[in-house]
Amino acid sequence: MSKTSHGCGRFVPRPISRREMLSNCALGFGSVALATLLHEDYVRAAGAGIAPGGVLSGLHHPATAKSVIFLYMDGGPSQIDTFDYKPLLEKYHGQNPQKVLGKVEPTQFDSNGNMLASPWKFKQHGDSGHWISDLFPHVAEVADELAIVKSMTSNFSEHTSANYFLHTGNGLQGRPSMGSWVTYGLGSECQNLPGFITIDGGLIPPGGLDNFNSGFLPATYQSSIFKPQGAGVANAQPLERSPELQDRKRNLIRTLDQGLLGQLGPNDAVESAIANYELAARMQAAVPDLMGLKGETDATKKLYGLDAEFPQTRTFGTECLLARRMVERGVRFVELTCPASGGDRWDQHSGLKEGHTKNCLAVDQPIAGLLRDLKSRGLLDSTLVVWAGEFGRTPFAQGSDGRDHNPFGFTIWMAGGGAKRGVSYGATDDFGYKAVEGRQQIYDLHATMLYFLGVDHTKLTYRFSGRDMRLTDVHGELIQPLIG
Repeated sequence: MSKTSHGCGRFVPRPISRREMLSNCALGFGSVALATLLHEDYVRAAGAGIAPGGVLSGLHHPATAKSVIFLYMDGGPSQIDTFDYKPLLEKYHGQNPQKVLGKVEPTQFDSNGNMLASPWKFKQHGDSGHWISDLFPHVAEVADELAIVKSMTSNFSEHTSANYFLHTGNGLQGRPSMGSWVTYGLGSECQNLPGFITIDGGLIPPGGLDNFNSGFLPATYQSSIFKPQGAGVANAQPLERSPELQDRKRNLIRTLDQGLLGQLGPNDAVESAIANYELAARMQAAVPDLMGLKGETDATKKLYGLDAEFPQTRTFGTECLLARRMVERGVRFVELTCPASGGDRWDQHSGLKEGHTKNCLAVDQPIAGLLRDLKSRGLLDSTLVVWAGEFGRTPFAQGSDGRDHNPFGFTIWMAGGGAKRGVSYGATDDFGYKAVEGRQQIYDLHATMLYFLGVDHTKLTYRFSGRDMRLTDVHGELIQPLIG
């Protein structure tokens, strides 16, 4: 009904035409239809074991993992000093690399020194017989949980491009992070926390926050950045004097947002903002409990190294404990970044022994504690833990006591989530320089991670710029020996 003046300043309703009615109610009809579709999507997702919010109405195949914890080793750990034992390096230590290797590829800085043996000792551990250096004494104790790939390669030898490639499957800025792809496809099982969280231990990697961005996917799938101390995120505590005042403000914002959306029609930016505001309100109840480590025993905290003398161990230990608490609450993808230990990441172009010793001291006990804790709680089978840097290091020195970037062959490992326990796959040459057996690419890593989550990487796509985009682009093969 509309109003018609009858003089004396009075207005009375008049009937409206069919055309006016349809025009005024169009958005309402759309909202009803949308609500119905969302309800149907919820029912389909629940029946398939997928939380609402993902685009997949059912898994492509049975999943072995429900969530991912990505242990990102920023800077490029040296494979030949950690998990890829090369005894011939000792024999040829100090010799000219061109005479030993035949050909040396251009490196990031081209200040190549002589062949450099590892300053650490290697031993075999567990029933698997994994070779692990004494840099990782705690991880060595859980060696049989690891599925190690010693033949990973990257397309880039510079940090920023290699970071983008590792995180997004493309060496250029602007693509969705793998955590964004996972939450886009599967949604989240947690309604009070983001589905994709990055815990910033103090070192945001080269390339910045675009490593964790949603790119061309809707903004609701980008990562939320948490700190491993204090409140975790800004404004976790309400600023209003009372819950009633906060509710009134929230209702006003919701009304204004919906009014704008009604004027604009479907709009990703506005819809994502509304969804993020609503999530932020729910987070104010969930985050303090999460960050307060309520219910954690002293024994559990000690397991993660929260009582360690080295402060970076305490930082990364808190990250790992928070990651367990997040996947326990249904967060789909958690990435951990390295704590600042001298500001050098794993990027030791000089001072290899001191730098790698500090880096391992920071992460070794927390990682082992995470694997033990997940297993004791029955969560390791459903949580895929991935350890990787953006590339490895050269078997010859940069200067006298460092190693340059090496994308031609390096080591990553997985644990839990369906990855085959105790397997070692692929190989580099006798000096750990280039992959020579079972050569793998980052695309293959992404394809395999999605596989454990029940997703066929070739079918998880998003239409953008005139074609169907995917995390693995037109590449990617499963690393079959890792699949149990």
